[in-house]
Amino acid sequence: MALLTDLLNLDLTDSTEKIIAEYIWIGGSGMDLRSKARTLPGPVTDPSKLPKWNYDGSSTGQAPGEDSEVILYPQAIFKDPFRKGNNILVMCDCYTPAGVPIPTNKRYNAAKIFSNPDVAKEEPWYGIEQEYTLLQKDINWPLGWPVGGFPGPQGPYYCSIGADKSFGRDIVDAHYKACLFAGVNISGINGEVMPGQWEFQVGPTVGISAGDQVWVARYLLERITEIAGVVVTFDPKPIPGDWNGAGAHTNYSTESMRKDGGFKVIVDAVEKLKLKHKEHIAAYGEGNERRLTGKHETADINTFSWGVANRGASVRVGRETEQNGKGYFEDRRPASNMDPYVVTSMIAETTILWKP
Repeated sequence: MALLTDLLNLDLTDSTEKIIAEYIWIGGSGMDLRSKARTLPGPVTDPSKLPKWNYDGSSTGQAPGEDSEVILYPQAIFKDPFRKGNNILVMCDCYTPAGVPIPTNKRYNAAKIFSNPDVAKEEPWYGIEQEYTLLQKDINWPLGWPVGGFPGPQGPYYCSIGADKSFGRDIVDAHYKACLFAGVNISGINGEVMPGQWEFQVGPTVGISAGDQVWVARYLLERITEIAGVVVTFDPKPIPGDWNGAGAHTNYSTESMRKDGGFKVIVDAVEKLKLKHKEHIAAYGEGNERRLTGKHETADINTFSWGVANRGASVRVGRETEQNGKGYFEDRRPASNMDPYVVTSMIAETTILWKP
């Protein structure tokens, strides 16, 4: 095992110019991350200088067997915290050989929205609070919970410390540092209300970068839990009953919202979101109806509401934003398994481009 560890930790920069690039993409379910590695002749920092690649889409539910080739287009580069050195992670999106985005490529439409001059001028900022649950591998039961049983009621676990209240901190801290190393703008972590559940925050990020960074952060988390022998789930309600669900609260602001007088712009934007509530809910994550019940710090899925400092509302405006007359708001509706490309671009399209 010591020899294996030595080999894994080899610093290739001492012996070769070549680097390893791990190409990452999203599989057919919309949540299954896939990746494979290739050798490149030297360091690369610009995604446009990376070669396109292909994979067998019939094995990921994204192409028929008789025409199975799907093409990977490199879109964003991150440092590789596992291989270190000059090795990189490459976030890609997926196209047919004719250059048409495949149906599961949600990045393509998001990039079109973010490149719209009216959107680009507003420089939309995002801060995404990604909640997730750690599970014991062989029984799919939350980490720290007694096998086949339940811990004490919620209350002592949120932002807790102690072996009887906090479960999986080594994984969470390893992920935090891996994100910082990779270049993900992770801004914090905390233990969540349900034991075995955690959250990390990505942001502020601008436009399409928000989706790229959240997906790479998810990839890093899946790789780290793989090493630890633990399963991560992004299910929005992993345990039925009197336990908190898992969301991906999305904090959002535009240039106009951040300027003096921005509070009125925020109110106008929230009113637009109200008018498109059903469309947003339909795109905000599978199984979200199990989470958005009006209990456990959520609003009911069928009713749009907003308020200042109200965590039981669909959209929360911070007290500081109200006092300053400018700032940001938080869309609390997205589920933990939402696609960040879809949610971020949809919020921008509704609040900036849509004219009711």
